[in-house]
Amino acid sequence: MEFIDPDLQAYCDNHTSDEPEALKQLDRDTHINVMMPRMLSGHFQGRLLKMLVRMIKPQRVLEIGTYTGYSAICMAEGLPSSDAKIVTIDINEELEDFVQTHLEKSGLNHQVECIIGNAMEIIPNLEEQFDLVFIDADKINYPNYLDLIIEKVDVGGYIIADNILWSGKVLEKNRKKLDKDTQAILDYNRIVQENPRLENVLLPVRDGLMIAEKIK
Repeated sequence: MEFIDPDLQAYCDNHTSDEPEALKQLDRDTHINVMMPRMLSGHFQGRLLKMLVRMIKPQRVLEIGTYTGYSAICMAEGLPSSDAKIVTIDINEELEDFVQTHLEKSGLNHQVECIIGNAMEIIPNLEEQFDLVFIDADKINYPNYLDLIIEKVDVGGYIIADNILWSGKVLEKNRKKLDKDTQAILDYNRIVQENPRLENVLLPVRDGLMIAEKIK
């Protein structure tokens, strides 16, 4: 589902800073070699992620759902210092070499730690606190991820979740039936909205970004 007139979206893209060549190549390689390239954050959202990271200035970022590494590289571009780090988790070991290759091409591989495995099992064992968490993984576990990371985010830290409009299926009129993934997205949005420890805004960017700040 398109949330904005395609011509207006093109206008927005054309008035957004360009992405580095390494990201353009990653975009091309993803579309040529990897299934479901629509999962890629892409130029417009990628520049937004970089800018958000620059504004937040996190020292430690957790990404749940690496895919081909595009969003991790974008966020790494915005890190405030050379000792700041992103930890990114993905269950798909088949993409590990692909991701590492493109991280090296970006020149930011020293700031991105990739962990392969089940995020539900890995997150509880992470001893670090995070200033920013980006959730872009299996939708059915979005509420579970929030439960796992809420105590690992310091007050003043941020939680950003992607695909939060779920191709418009958050509205009953846009779906034929209520599947498990859609229900999980609806639950996540409700939990964030009702949580007194979070202050949030839902941005209709691409497929929706929920940005929540932990205020207490």
